[in-house]
Amino acid sequence: MNRFPKRYRLFVLSAILFTAVFAIPGCKPEAPPPVPESPPNVVETSNGPVRGLDEDGIHVFKGVRYAAPPVGNLRFKPPAPPEPWSEPVDAYEYGNRPMQGTGPGEPAPGVQKTDEDCLFLNVWTPGLDGNKRPVMVWLHGGGFSAGSGGDSFCNGKNLSRKGDVVAVTVNHRLNVFGYLQLGEEWGPAYASSGQAGMLDIVMSLKWVKDNINRFGGDPGNVTIFGESGGGRKVAMLMAMEPAIGLFHKAIIQSGSGLDAPSKDEAVALGRDLLKNLGITEGDTEALMNADAGKIFGAQPSMPPSPPSRSGQLTVPIEGFVPCVDGIALKRKPFIPDAPSISTDVPLMIGSNKDEMAIFHGNDPKFGKYTDEAFIEHVRKVLPAKADEFIPALRSAFPDYAPTDLIVATDSLKGYFIATAFQAERKAALNGAPVYVYLMAWETLADNGRLRAHHALDVPLVFDNVEATRSMVGPGPEPQRMADLMSSVWVAFARTGNPNTKGLPEWPAYTAENRSTMVFDTESHVVEKPYESIRHILVK
Repeated sequence: MNRFPKRYRLFVLSAILFTAVFAIPGCKPEAPPPVPESPPNVVETSNGPVRGLDEDGIHVFKGVRYAAPPVGNLRFKPPAPPEPWSEPVDAYEYGNRPMQGTGPGEPAPGVQKTDEDCLFLNVWTPGLDGNKRPVMVWLHGGGFSAGSGGDSFCNGKNLSRKGDVVAVTVNHRLNVFGYLQLGEEWGPAYASSGQAGMLDIVMSLKWVKDNINRFGGDPGNVTIFGESGGGRKVAMLMAMEPAIGLFHKAIIQSGSGLDAPSKDEAVALGRDLLKNLGITEGDTEALMNADAGKIFGAQPSMPPSPPSRSGQLTVPIEGFVPCVDGIALKRKPFIPDAPSISTDVPLMIGSNKDEMAIFHGNDPKFGKYTDEAFIEHVRKVLPAKADEFIPALRSAFPDYAPTDLIVATDSLKGYFIATAFQAERKAALNGAPVYVYLMAWETLADNGRLRAHHALDVPLVFDNVEATRSMVGPGPEPQRMADLMSSVWVAFARTGNPNTKGLPEWPAYTAENRSTMVFDTESHVVEKPYESIRHILVK
């Protein structure tokens, strides 16, 4: 019998892959707030006035439009400014989720509608005043294909209150709608169609620069942070010239983005989609008028390029993802080195000890693997290194059962080593510091069988423990971890240095010390963690 409860699986897998709020047990969809009886908050933005709410002393603005609807003639093109408005627009509810299903439709009560018209952001702030608070802009996970800035576990209210910061979450185009790279036949208007979703994020950061002071934030102190796919978006922004100057610090959580497909590879995948749709090259009218659901359903189920060409990125990025289009993105994000345009941007980066547990958790054999199965797995995924890797892994994790060792194998070769590559390359620029962490705290949910799995850090960073008890577990320990980690994230956003009360001294990372903060009930710094394993993996 699979001891991984279905409700728990739905919670975490939705957070990672689909982020469908209605599927999250113990994390109910946020019902639309009642119309306030007292005069609501109205802020004049560069596009027009918006009216927000006061929720437990935090000013909240949900579903603020930052760009025109990317539909019709704007489909697959870079974002455009919205039509300005003069009357206050209610910002009481989240805007539409990006397309990530078979088509638009009416959702269940309290769940965001899914639609191409999805370019909205959300703001939480302690005060609509002249205080220059740090601004923290969250880029959601779900790879480049799913997710939303309106998901319950990344609600910014608690983080905003605890840290006296302005929290912003963003919706942007995903999958084929954000990353279909069209060929030369389509003309210059579509030259960056394969970067449209990332250019949406750039547009949202421009909105922050122009408007966040009216929400009590400092446009000169903006931190972008994200987990999983959101971390990869942060890495890509660090290499994008259109994003220069729009953010000042960066945090990458379990999503070290090193690589990106070439334009030619992305165009080839796009041609497969057009073939599936029956649209000829250059037929803009047909593309503009095609049904959104049919476009989504026509996506070829193949990556635009082999996921490990460089031998350094072993977490596949499949399907429609941002490419090196030569305009918005002129190079691979962190191959062969770190982008010099972000030399002066402090970086905090890390991963979770047992990232891949959640991906293996649906396997009926989870928890029942034998030692022989572990050895067979390593020989399959690391055929040339298995004889060295197996004893090194057992030495590093002496209390791990075969199932845990399989998880550790995939977590180290996927997340840990990519984090090490990215941190080392950023540190080699000899500019702003890099701080590296490893989250080792293990969830108390489901008897702790998933340990420190992928996405476990998100509710801790946002201090959303009570809304995610089925993920973080019972008792006071999850809240203690949330108090620590949210404080660390706020400290870094405020100053570019994550050292804060409750932590031992955390040195910046260098290729020589590889200093890594291990977050746990007793957090501590380790120099050169898993060093023998790292040496084996980088050979």
